[in-house]
Amino acid sequence: MPIRQFQAHRMHAPRDFKAIADEPLCVEIGAGKGKHALLFSREHPNQKLIAVERTREKFLAMQKQHAIEGQQNLEPINADALPWVVHSLFPKQVEQFFILYPNPEPHNPAQRWLNMPFFEFLLSRLKTDGTVTLASNIPSYIDEAEQQLLQVWTLPFVKEKIPATSARTHFEVKYLERGELCQQLVITKPADYQTRFDTFMPLQGQNPSKED
Repeated sequence: MPIRQFQAHRMHAPRDFKAIADEPLCVEIGAGKGKHALLFSREHPNQKLIAVERTREKFLAMQKQHAIEGQQNLEPINADALPWVVHSLFPKQVEQFFILYPNPEPHNPAQRWLNMPFFEFLLSRLKTDGTVTLASNIPSYIDEAEQQLLQVWTLPFVKEKIPATSARTHFEVKYLERGELCQQLVITKPADYQTRFDTFMPLQGQNPSKED
């Protein structure tokens, strides 16, 4: 399906927005209660991870567990991912994006990640040779994303079956225990890849003017 251009300059700043530094980092979108974020930050102490979760209850659960474990390289954020990314992230800043078991949006396919204009902006924040990992237990979701990568985004990727022993998220544990097929696409950004947002700088908490 055709993708219209994302209107980044129209995005309002998240509530209680705090700017971040222009330094290498990883970002998990829809981090839930933080199972993957906590695991990743323990296993990769030299990589900073920002874990973004919109739902307050899930964010508080992640924050509570993070306070117990205390990883210095993990920062939980309670925000909607789209405005947070636009206001916070710099071009080619992110080493890895994780989007693990997102809402499949069965009644609104335009809101699936690789169908959204926002995905182009997300790619502009990704470093050369950086990756986006998209996981799902719904074969049709993965199949559609694969076709979008081939036909719209023209990006290289690897399609992987997630082993039954994997336990990165609470959803992943539940799906694998049921015997469901869980798959992921690991998408790589080539050196020559360009987007319309490659020079767009973060808004740093500014809000759109009325004439916009």
